[in-house]
Amino acid sequence: METFDQTEELAEQARIRREKLSKLQGEGNDPYRITSYPVDADSKTVKEGFERYEGKEVTVAGRLMSRRIMGKASFSHISDKFGQIQIYITRQDVGEDVYAAYKKDFDLGDIVGVRGFVFKTQTGEISVHARELVMLSKALLPLPEKYNGLQNMDMKYRLRHVDLIVNQDVRETFFKRAKIIRAIRAFLDGRGFVEADTPILLPLEIGADARPFKTHHNALDLDMYLRIETELYLKRLIVGGFERVYELGRIFRNEGMDSKHNPEFTTVEIYQAYIDYRAMMELVEELYRHVARETCGTEKVVYQGVELDFGHWEKLTMTDAVKKYSGVDFASISSDEEARAAAREHGVELEKGKDSKGHALAAFFDAFVEDKLIQPTFIYDYPVEISPLAKRKPDDPSMTERFEYFMMGMEMGNAFSELNDPIDQRRRMELQAEKKRAQGANAEVDEDFLDALERGMPPTGGLGLGVDRLVMLLTDSASIRDVLLFPTMKPKK
Repeated sequence: METFDQTEELAEQARIRREKLSKLQGEGNDPYRITSYPVDADSKTVKEGFERYEGKEVTVAGRLMSRRIMGKASFSHISDKFGQIQIYITRQDVGEDVYAAYKKDFDLGDIVGVRGFVFKTQTGEISVHARELVMLSKALLPLPEKYNGLQNMDMKYRLRHVDLIVNQDVRETFFKRAKIIRAIRAFLDGRGFVEADTPILLPLEIGADARPFKTHHNALDLDMYLRIETELYLKRLIVGGFERVYELGRIFRNEGMDSKHNPEFTTVEIYQAYIDYRAMMELVEELYRHVARETCGTEKVVYQGVELDFGHWEKLTMTDAVKKYSGVDFASISSDEEARAAAREHGVELEKGKDSKGHALAAFFDAFVEDKLIQPTFIYDYPVEISPLAKRKPDDPSMTERFEYFMMGMEMGNAFSELNDPIDQRRRMELQAEKKRAQGANAEVDEDFLDALERGMPPTGGLGLGVDRLVMLLTDSASIRDVLLFPTMKPKK
């Protein structure tokens, strides 16, 4: 059987379909001239409400997905957003001309409208007995082969529109994604948070570790950068008196791509005045339980064969986690040199300029711990070297009040007791920008943000979580590309 991606076969089928279109147009039946169709039912409502609909007239529409011609009567299935429903078509009911066109000029993939009455066939399938059949749009390219569907992963992501046509489970994934996002917003709105929109185009490259995308504003003759986070603007809103604020939107990072990373992705960042990172832990637990219940009906979900319990979270400091999984106790290491020696002994590589004790602790965590964190786990108290926006711990200034949380070996979110000391913040930002400039970046300190801090920001808890990875978990999707409608792809030549 011919496959979907064979170019010659595609070209021949496209030629035949265009000839059919020309014939229809020549007969005054141009489907593209139809501007609307009075749909009043769909596959789901008819099937679930059969007792109410039986014998009643309905008008449905969708894509022609199958066709079984049997002389003067035929069966087809049409697909709408909820699934498929069978259509029974007879020459007597729709007329000889329409029936002849259905047999000769209609193709799988065409969009059709059907008016008829609901009944159940002898085999028990709920169907619509057509009184009217109208072609609403002609598909000039064929669908993938019936039984194999769209299997090529590269083509699935490049031709997402085709993937959605032929794979109902893919459609369900994205319907669920929308439901997850609604649940996040409902949770936050219900707790008095205000949703904000902050700039995506920024006039400077901040000193954060992520690499931004760069563009140019012609009217201002100014280089600009796509945002790598929403944090600094949202904190300005806290200074301005919002007290509870969040933004759910796109972030852009000019970095690598794999099953967990895409250059543009969706996050929600949340800030609340007068709380610390421990209160943010409680908010994370409540948020995940709420979203799981609303979208999956349970706090326990199965991801890639593993049951995750959002009702139970483990809590470990980064130091304790490294000791647990590597055997190295950083609490007993007193100098950078000792930390470097421990790294050499255990085969942990440290980047040039990032070889302090704090950097070594983080490197040990990456090497020995992260992929072991399967069940929901908070890792807290991070080194100050890797936490430029977090408040220092009062009893240990080398550490910050910061946590990240993990599931299935993936980092899912990041939170701080936010640094509100403008003097300390300036020092950290200047050091970070200096290191970035040494690597060839055009990093600058955000003076407007520092101006905001100098006007006084209350103690604040902040959280950023990856929406796409949450959707992966709740839809049991192995790759981030499976939960992005149009993931970034290298253009085909």
